[in-house]
Amino acid sequence: MLVCFNFFQKTMKIVFLDSRTLGETPNLNQLNALGEVVFYSDTQTSQVQERISTAEVVITNKVKITHDTMATCPQLQLICVAATGTNNVDLAAAAKLGIAVKNVKGYSTDSVAQLTFTLLLAILNSPVYYDRYVKSGMYSQETIFTHLGRPFWELRGKRFGIVGLGEIGRQVATIADAFGAKVVYFSASGVSQNVGYQRLDLPEFIKTCDIISIHAPLNNQTDGLLNYAQLCQMKPSAVLLNTSRGGIVVEADLARALNENRIAAAGIDVFTQEPIAANHPYLNLQNPDKLLLAPHVGWSSIEARIRLMDGVFENIRQFINS
Repeated sequence: MLVCFNFFQKTMKIVFLDSRTLGETPNLNQLNALGEVVFYSDTQTSQVQERISTAEVVITNKVKITHDTMATCPQLQLICVAATGTNNVDLAAAAKLGIAVKNVKGYSTDSVAQLTFTLLLAILNSPVYYDRYVKSGMYSQETIFTHLGRPFWELRGKRFGIVGLGEIGRQVATIADAFGAKVVYFSASGVSQNVGYQRLDLPEFIKTCDIISIHAPLNNQTDGLLNYAQLCQMKPSAVLLNTSRGGIVVEADLARALNENRIAAAGIDVFTQEPIAANHPYLNLQNPDKLLLAPHVGWSSIEARIRLMDGVFENIRQFINS
């Protein structure tokens, strides 16, 4: 997209506090067309105030912007969150101080949905196990054509439960449909969606689903939603997936449930604290193969990051022209 910005009345000072969270995103430098941009790879809490003290626009992915910080930045007009969630910004303080806050919605839908099924199919089909089996030479020593060391089952006909039927949840439902699964959902808010899927109450949802995939925001209704008592109500053959927010699952309880074989397996991309501690219960399971972990990458396909930065660019451009 070729756009001329000669009509801008003045050069905006834009500070990106944690650009390393976006990696080598091809369109990151398009921000330079909007003003004087300072990119910081990482920013610690103690550095925020100094770095944005003269900025008019701040971009943050995960760095927190507090009331005290905003109150000491008289030039600050716009905070752009390079993400969907805005929980790292004191929204009430921003509104009081007349500072606009913009996020980017919908950029990661396909990326998160794809990672969800990557985790699920890796759990069900054990491709790493079979790859290592063949490459180790063990298959070459077999006397029959196959090896059934880790049998897998199909998704067709299984009850696929989704927590949170927003945009990502609906995309996951569409893919589950394509596999022939029977999609149901649980709404933590109690609101029914106008979709062709059955809504269940939590007890039935937990007890009857073969797969539970979480795609809800973290709030008062979902914080700690799946604890030990709930996990023990799941089928012993069930698989739990969380590519949404870590706090929705009580992590120590999930580790305990896996160790006790209360459920078959889990695939996790998000954590209550990120990065996780070296002594996190997920890293000390009796059978590590029951848990597949990823370092919060579901949102981050190349295409998603390009869409994200296009969204940030557009938010700033519209603000400048308003």
